[in-house]
Amino acid sequence: MHSTYHYEKFEFVRPPELDDAPCGRYPVVVVGAGPVGLTTAIDLAARGTPVLLLDNDDTVSLGSRGVAYAKRTLEIFDRLGCSGPMMEKGVSWNVGRTFFDETEVFNFNLSPEPDHHRPGMINLQQYYLEEFLLRRARELPNLEIRFKNEVIAVVPQGHGVTLQVRTPAGDYTLDTEWLVAADGARSPIRTFLGLDIDGKIFKDRFLIADVVMKADYPTERWFWFNPPFHRNQSALVHRQADNIWRIDFQLGWQADPEEEKKPENVVPRIKAMLGDDREFELEWVSIYTFQCRRMGSFNHGRVLFVGDSAHQVSPFGGRGANSGIQDADNLVWKLKLVMDGKAPSALVDTYTEERGLAADDNIRNSTRSTDFITPKSNISKTFRDAVLALAAEQPFARALVNSGRLSVPTIQIDSRLNTPDSSAFAGNMVPGAPMADAPVTGGGHAWLLGAFGNRFAMLLFTKDASALDAATVRALAELSDAPIPVDAVVVAEGGSAPSGIPTLIDVKGRVRERYDLAPGSVYLMRPDQHVAARWRELDPVKVRRAIARATCND
Repeated sequence: MHSTYHYEKFEFVRPPELDDAPCGRYPVVVVGAGPVGLTTAIDLAARGTPVLLLDNDDTVSLGSRGVAYAKRTLEIFDRLGCSGPMMEKGVSWNVGRTFFDETEVFNFNLSPEPDHHRPGMINLQQYYLEEFLLRRARELPNLEIRFKNEVIAVVPQGHGVTLQVRTPAGDYTLDTEWLVAADGARSPIRTFLGLDIDGKIFKDRFLIADVVMKADYPTERWFWFNPPFHRNQSALVHRQADNIWRIDFQLGWQADPEEEKKPENVVPRIKAMLGDDREFELEWVSIYTFQCRRMGSFNHGRVLFVGDSAHQVSPFGGRGANSGIQDADNLVWKLKLVMDGKAPSALVDTYTEERGLAADDNIRNSTRSTDFITPKSNISKTFRDAVLALAAEQPFARALVNSGRLSVPTIQIDSRLNTPDSSAFAGNMVPGAPMADAPVTGGGHAWLLGAFGNRFAMLLFTKDASALDAATVRALAELSDAPIPVDAVVVAEGGSAPSGIPTLIDVKGRVRERYDLAPGSVYLMRPDQHVAARWRELDPVKVRRAIARATCND
């Protein structure tokens, strides 16, 4: 048992299906109560969809496992109403440093711009993340969670799926219209359906050690190639909550996993790294190999795969959980519109199109990082070490150093849901990009993203919100009453829009700067806070066409 965390055991509650009740039928069943499954279930329930969440365990994640949660993921948790305790408990950081031997050869800053609400990353043990997500899940009356409920069979049924579920009190059957598989890298559901996952397993082993100690090291990510305390290999250290430090040691493919996990072998490695008589306690130890793999399609009829069940990457770069949480963010609004009869099933098909692109991007970056960290030949190692030696002095070499490119959201620039630009805009907020945050005042919001999400919304910029003409106000009202409503948010330098239209004041000019806004500029945002379209003036006909395109209703 971990010395710094108390694991709550969740009560098994006897399902009604075991007591001669009719076979339950549920709109959505999510399997797996890890970070991705919980995020999916919370997002669905928060939109009013009844959800049943099944998990074969009765506690949160054993061990810290996933650690680093990126800015975009934190913004998703903001939207879901569960980021507060994560930010309070987690360790925020932006700076990473890479060393060759004892010389710093490269560093990066994940948040180089001022005036963003969330940091580039927080470090937070997975058990805390799951605890905070469960706390939010229990606040939602239409979200039922069943622990110690193991899915043992899955049978697609045309317009639904039948599940066989095993519990300590016996087996039962239930039906669901949609099944979301968030059941991890070994995904039993993937196996039940006979589906393949293709990719590459890297022949190297790494030791993870979570160490409890008091240290005054900076709150930064430090990565070493060939350090004096671990010659010819690599090492990584960064801080988590509760004075726990995550330490990774590269071991090589020939290492014996069981031997390397023994405290008598782990402790000397850590002492060599610390280089002093500092007291520490081992919290958790694990050995891992890593792989970069993905399913060809994440959609299989009424069964949808998210997170590690759909794709896996090496842990360098924090791309696993972050990517899975962004899967949920992409999928849920689409599934909700299809379930409500407001979009065709083709909209759910774009989940694989968009998140498949993100998986390919993550695998490509993860593979490059892995190849640099663990060169596969003497020639590759010679090249790698030459790059590291040059990087201390030569800027061109620093760009080649790769100790794990950190997780960033994928811009869906070629998505068929985007409406191409018809006017020129500068900056990064292209159709398909996730929204950039900025400080604002008004409507109870201190940050731009707080006024968006869960629905289609339109950002309209004007200098004086009080001067909006009657025709514009009328057009905004008509769009808000459409079959797929669009809520308007006016961003202005001053004033207040009439008729209760939310008004945000761009207090530092960052919204105007980041979105290249001129008076009259309009952005259409998807429910997952990605840009769908933008124009230099409001045209309700163009807005309706863009919504139709973004929902596959065109």
